[in-house]
This record gives sequence, C-alpha cells and structure tokens, in this order.
Amino acid sequence: MSKASLRESSSETPAVSQARRDAAPAGDRPAADVEMARVLGTVPFRMALDASGAGIAHWKHDPLHDVIEPMSHHVVMAYNGSVQRMERRSGRSVAIGTFRPGVVIIIPEGSSSRWDIPRPVDVVQLYLPQTTLKRVADEAEAGSLADLLERTAHPDPVTSRLLLSAADVLEGNEALDTLFRQQLMDLLATRLLAAHSGSSNMVAPARGGLAPKTLLRAIERLRSDSDDDVSLAALAAEAGLSRFHFCRAFKDSTGLSPHAWLRQHRLEQAMNMLRDTDASVVSVAATLGYSSQTAFAAAFRKLTGESPSDWRRRAR
Repeated sequence: MSKASLRESSSETPAVSQARRDAAPAGDRPAADVEMARVLGTVPFRMALDASGAGIAHWKHDPLHDVIEPMSHHVVMAYNGSVQRMERRSGRSVAIGTFRPGVVIIIPEGSSSRWDIPRPVDVVQLYLPQTTLKRVADEAEAGSLADLLERTAHPDPVTSRLLLSAADVLEGNEALDTLFRQQLMDLLATRLLAAHSGSSNMVAPARGGLAPKTLLRAIERLRSDSDDDVSLAALAAEAGLSRFHFCRAFKDSTGLSPHAWLRQHRLEQAMNMLRDTDASVVSVAATLGYSSQTAFAAAFRKLTGESPSDWRRRAR
C-alpha cells in the first residue's frame, strides 16, 4: 500500500469510521490479516493461518497513525517491546494506555478505531473467528455467549504470556505447528471468555482423564505418519469428546497436552534415529516432517540444549 493511501485512510474521522462500521455487513468485512497488512503497510515477521483466517501473526512495524477498519475476526494482541504510551479512539471515546509486556489489546469483531502509536512496535496477534469463540463456549458449558470487551493495554499477564509464546514455538513441522495452534486457539478462547467477556459464567470443571482404551487410540493416532490423524478435531472425535474436554482429559491422563506429547514423541524418534542409524540429519528432519534441517535443528536444540550432530557424537 502506498504512503499516500495510508495518509488518506488516516484522515478519516472516527465518526465516519463508526458509521461505515455500522453500515458494513459482516460478510463484507476483511479478514484480520488482510486489514492488518493494509494498515501496517508491511508483511508479518511470521504468520500461521488456517482456512478460516484464524491464526497467529508476529508483526514488527513502524509507528502507526491510522484507522483500523471493522474486521471479520476478533483480534487480540500481546506487546513485546519497550514501554511506550499509545492512544486509541473509538467514536467519541478516547483510551490512552501504556504498551508494556503483560498487557493485552482486544479489538472485537466488527469494531473500528483510530490508533496513534509514536514508536515502532513488536506485537503478536491472535485472529479469532466468532464461530471458534462460540464453539469453545458451548464445549466448556459456559452458558450464553457474551460479547468480548474492548481492551486497551489491559493488564493480563496470563493471556499475554500465552500469546507471546506462540511466536517462538512454531517449529517448521506441519503436524506439530497445526496441533499447537489449534490447542492455543482453544486455550486463548477459553481465557477470553473467562476474563474479557461480558459474562460472569465460569468455565465448566474438568471431567477426569480418558478411559484406558480411549487413551491408547489417541496415542496411536498421535504416532501416525498422517497429519490428518493428529488434528485436534480427529483426536477429539475418536474419543467422542469436544476438543475442549479432550485436551483436558488427555493432560489429566498423561501429564502433557497433545501437542507436548507429540513433540516429546518426535524428539524420541529423532534421538533413536541419530543414535541407532547412520541417517543424515537432513534425512532425519525430512522423515519426521520438518520443513528444513534448520527448523529441525532449532527444535532439537530448544528441547535438548544441543544440536543434533553434537548429541549424536555424545550418544554414540
């Protein structure tokens, strides 16, 4: 987008923007990643989306003085940078906040506001469809679904920490990254319902672990070579549970989330191949589904503190 276009967008008043928001049908609103790319005038440092446009994006962008138009997703942001003041205008309402680690920003689906941020920003964003929020509310038996509240630099270290973790966990392995993103989306949706909606309903308590046979079937799926088998939807359907209750029950049974269990399993596979075969590191990475040797080495080092080659030399 040109600088001229950005200036034209910035000149629109909040009142005009509010009127456009009210007039625009929900189906005509852009997806969050599209609107963010327009208003930020750059590309994300890292992004992972599914077909619905739901996902996570890590942006590093310049100072912002522009109007964010109504989007078809809820947007939740966690800040990762030096402390700075910012201003957000929605209609006649003005909110002045302080960006710092541990705070969150929430832009509910369909809302619009003008932003004035004087310095560069490092931020991780969650794009959450209303359908996902409703499904999680139904599965968690949280009662009627209330609207998300608009938040501006609102203290919430739990949500901030969860969202910022996403920027570092994507490993270049499609099965692991997809499963992690699905779990994180559900977990963050649960947190938003509990802490940032107009409802005081609490999420239903856990119902205990999986039955032994159900747990074995879930583990067989996680060990499968098919990425379709390890989707959260497939795992939950096999167990006859919602995604929400499956994740809770699996962790009660194993002490690990499905994503953490699969990551540990892939690490054990990698160690066995490095120790017991002469397969190259490139071959091990490809066999385990990593997009590159670099992605595999980074994931291996994160869990073991060593590169695959160094670990192999020490283990033999």
